[in-house]
Amino acid sequence: MKTVALVGTFDSKGTEYQYIKQLLEKLDLNVFTIHTGVFEPLFVPDIDVSVVAEQIGEEIMKIRERNDRAYATAVLSKGLEILLPKLYAENLFDGVLSFGGTGGTSLVAPGMRKLPIGVPKLIVSTVASGDTSVYVGTSDIIMMPSIVDVSGLNKISKRIFGNAASAMAGLLNYRFETEEDDHPLIATTMFGVTTPAVNFARNYLEKRGYEVLVFHATGVGGRTMESLVADGYFKGVLDLTTTEWADQLVGGILNAGEKRLEAAAVAKVPQVVSLGALDMVNFGPFDTVPERFKKRIFYKHNPTVTLMRTTIEENKALGKIIAEKLNLAQIETILTIPKAGFSGIDVVDGPFYCPEADQVLIRSIKEHLSNDKVQVIELDNTINDQAFAEFSAQQLINLINKEGI
Repeated sequence: MKTVALVGTFDSKGTEYQYIKQLLEKLDLNVFTIHTGVFEPLFVPDIDVSVVAEQIGEEIMKIRERNDRAYATAVLSKGLEILLPKLYAENLFDGVLSFGGTGGTSLVAPGMRKLPIGVPKLIVSTVASGDTSVYVGTSDIIMMPSIVDVSGLNKISKRIFGNAASAMAGLLNYRFETEEDDHPLIATTMFGVTTPAVNFARNYLEKRGYEVLVFHATGVGGRTMESLVADGYFKGVLDLTTTEWADQLVGGILNAGEKRLEAAAVAKVPQVVSLGALDMVNFGPFDTVPERFKKRIFYKHNPTVTLMRTTIEENKALGKIIAEKLNLAQIETILTIPKAGFSGIDVVDGPFYCPEADQVLIRSIKEHLSNDKVQVIELDNTINDQAFAEFSAQQLINLINKEGI
């Protein structure tokens, strides 16, 4: 019989959680309860909130005396972030379920994010219909709108609670088990304007016994890849599309944060990097482009995506950033440069064709690159040429073989 960890505030929402616990048990699930509320729970949990607080050296009585909700949420969230993976490692539960508003969701989500990908994680929340990226992050948390507040039992809340319990039962009891294989995993990054390159490289790698996971370079894609690389999922990284750094620098909507392009270097994972789509910054519909950019060169990729050409000055700054990230490499690393164009529209007669800007980026990288473990290889191709893509893929295979992986 599978076990679900039911995590939440059993003081302020004890009645609701007791009802949910009964629903789960009716669905033939064991329920492992973890109390995260500050005060005494309505029913006795398997793990009391005092244990959560102890994970970071705090005492629940002192937290109660302080009477500061924001402080309590921050402390207990950090404690659960440590405790939940420990409990999972001890095989005390198979999936985790929680209910709450902004506070409860903020408290539980960080701990869920620390669980391995594939472990069922479901939060029923009042914020599930908005921007959930702050809660989900790079994990596979499922969020279900609560419709009404998680406060009281009524016709609507009972239906939602029942759906959530049934969903968790389904996730645990009717899981699709994929066939395991021993093909080494490769991570690669793709954008619409670098899709041909990635497809060529993926086919090349797969024919040689590798399994390739493609991450769409839309901000969350880059962050997710970096997180999984850091967690040791991949034997190599083919980072063809580093465009998220253009958004990070200039202020586009698809940035992946300041840590982008660091994980493989820090984790000593073989990687081949390129400059895919660094000729562009991404915005939504044209009328959402900030006024300060209105005189720039644009390309309407589709009705909801507007691309802006990076300038010579921006490319100079981007070159410095890329070089600084490559300088972190602790093992042999390769940068392949497609001198004839960085994207499908940065080509002769293309709307973003600007060899002067591209050359500034290349020169800036060389000027700031100081790590002798990084080899720079320039080719007279566009990034989407099959020869360039396959050459880059083969360089990654060579690096993996050199590292004895």
